[in-house]
This record gives sequence, structure tokens and C-alpha cells, in this order.
Amino acid sequence: MAALSTPVHLTAHAVANPGAGTVPVWSPYGRAPQELHRKLPEYAPSRLLSAPALAEKAGVRRVLLKEETSRFGLPSFKLLGASWACYRALTEHLGTEPGPWADIDELAGLLAGLRPFTFAAATDGNHGRAVAHMARLLGFASRIFVPEGTAQARVDALASEGAGVEVVAGSYDDAVARSAQEAGPSCLVISDTSWPGYEQVPRWVIEGYSTMFWEIADRLDDLASPLAAGDVVVVPVGVGALAAAAVNHFRRGADGPSVVGVEPVDANCVMASVEAGRMVSVPGPHHSIMAGLNCATPSQVAWPLLATGLSTLVAVTDDDARRAVRELAALGLAVGETGAAALAGLEALHGQGRGPGAGASVLLLCTEGVTDPVGWRSILGLEVL
Repeated sequence: MAALSTPVHLTAHAVANPGAGTVPVWSPYGRAPQELHRKLPEYAPSRLLSAPALAEKAGVRRVLLKEETSRFGLPSFKLLGASWACYRALTEHLGTEPGPWADIDELAGLLAGLRPFTFAAATDGNHGRAVAHMARLLGFASRIFVPEGTAQARVDALASEGAGVEVVAGSYDDAVARSAQEAGPSCLVISDTSWPGYEQVPRWVIEGYSTMFWEIADRLDDLASPLAAGDVVVVPVGVGALAAAAVNHFRRGADGPSVVGVEPVDANCVMASVEAGRMVSVPGPHHSIMAGLNCATPSQVAWPLLATGLSTLVAVTDDDARRAVRELAALGLAVGETGAAALAGLEALHGQGRGPGAGASVLLLCTEGVTDPVGWRSILGLEVL
């Protein structure tokens, strides 16, 4: 994997994707992930909100927010991908479907013969917590690896799911490499990024995220206002799994909306890759407050969809993210730094005169609630409890 030097730009900037074009055909899986999600405790579609004040500021017709601040009692969307990937990985491990089941307790009973059994994952916080949560629901153990510098609140949240947490010296990529060593007969590695020889599980993670987009489609159908050509979907990008899911859903036809990816300025690995025309790594250290996006290398499973399906990449600063957190809080939304990245990206485009235009409808994916309460309250100028 080629590595680029530390990025020169330390201010928000955007690039058009020169490789945008026909998106590869992804194996059809329909709504099967959503059918699984409906069987999990506390499933409910997350809210799709209209934000006229944000639309006016960004100079567009409409801004919609998909608010992923609470899913299954967790503060992000990540269990959508983790649960589907865990289930499919277990099915492959068993060589067959576990059997008919109506709820998680029945599924845990069908899998009881595997115990003791473990899920392992690397994380900046949310994906690992989702994997640990799924392990706990099934009566399994979990081992989660985090890069040094991970906020203590995120480590504590992992431990609250019963996970064994190990802090790995180095970056997120170092944590990924450490997690891969756990694979064995009684341990499945459930990663949302991929590497040579490890591709199917991250593909299942991407498939699992489709539930979010089916919910959006159903709600927009109810409102008789589907997204169309000229409209824009803005999505935060780490390794690219969620962005790949967005591309897979929205870019199936020539008339769909554009998909814009948002990254931190010093961890813009997908932007660097589309500029290079191939996957490259952006070396760290990466210290953005948008912790879920501090990734040095795109997922090779996601890359073919990103390379052709993203129209634009926007790199934003921590100050851009802080401003977006405050604007969302003013609307009554407790959105974390990573979750605010999409709004930061839209406003960066508008500030550079590259916004979607007055007639556009814009969908922002607000992917995270408050996972670092100390940092969030500091951004808002509130007393740190």
C-alpha cells in the first residue's frame, strides 16, 4: 500500500472525484438485513428530520437529517452493520443457518453450543461497542482493541458491554492489525475494514448498513419526495463502509442523487486515494476530534464503490466540526463530533462557492450521538461534569 506524505492542507478543502462514473454491481441482498434488525431488542427506524434553518444557511431548498444518535440503545448506527456481519459470520462458521428464531433470546439458545465463544474487533469507539453489544446479547465474550489516545468515556462504554478492552500503541490501523491476530476456532474477528484475505465480513458490515437507507426511502416515499438527480447525500467517511453503503443504495441508476464524502483534514485517506487514482494510505498520527474518522487507509472492499460512486470529497477541520456540533445543539440535537461531520462538509462546500445549489435537497447522515461527554460539553461551553 502506497503512503502519502502528511497532507499539506490544514484548512477545509474539497476535490471533485475524477473517477466518478459507473458504480460496480453489488450482489443483491434486498431487505434481509432489515428483517434481522427487526428481531433485535429496541429496533425502531431512526428519525428523519427537516432543518429549514440549515437549508437557508447552506443556500439549498431543503436539508434533511438522518439522526443516528440512538440505535438499539447505543449512540450510533454501527449495530446495523455489526449485527448483520456477526450473524452471517456465525452462519458461515456453522456451515448452515442456526435455525428458525423470532427474537434474540431464541437465537442465543440456538448458538449456546458454541460457548465459550468470542467476537473480536478494532475500533475508535462505536463499531467495537456494537460488536461487544452483539456478543453480550448472544452470551459470548468480546475482545476489543482501541488505539492509544481513545477517550476514556469510549473505553468505559466498551467495558460496559462486558468487553475486554486492550489499548494498542499506535493508530487505528495498528489496532486493526492486532485484532486480526485473534482469529481462531472459537473467535471471529468482526471488522468494518478489510485487508488481503479478509473481505467477506466487512462486506456484510456494509450490507447491514442498508437498513438505514431503506428507512430513508420509505419515509421519503411517504412524503412523496424522493431524492433525485441534483440532490445530494453527505456522509462521513472513515474507512468508507457507510459511504459504500450509501453509494450502493443511491447510485444504482443514473438519476440518483450525488454522494459526497467528508473526512478530517489530516486523515483524508479516501480523498487522497481518489486523487491518486488508487488506494493509498495517509500516515498518522491522526488526532481529529472526529475520532470515528481517524483512519489511514480505505477499506479495500469499499474502495471500488467509493472510487466510482462518490462525486466529491470534502476535508474539514476540527473547528468546522465544533461549529457543526454547536449548530446541531441549537436545534436540540445532541450529536457528537463524528456525527456532525456531514454538516461541517456541507457548510465547507457552501463557503467555497461549491454548494449543491438553491434547488437541491440535501440529506445529511448524523451518524453519532454524544460518545465523549466531556469533549461535547467543552465544545458547547458548558460546565464539565
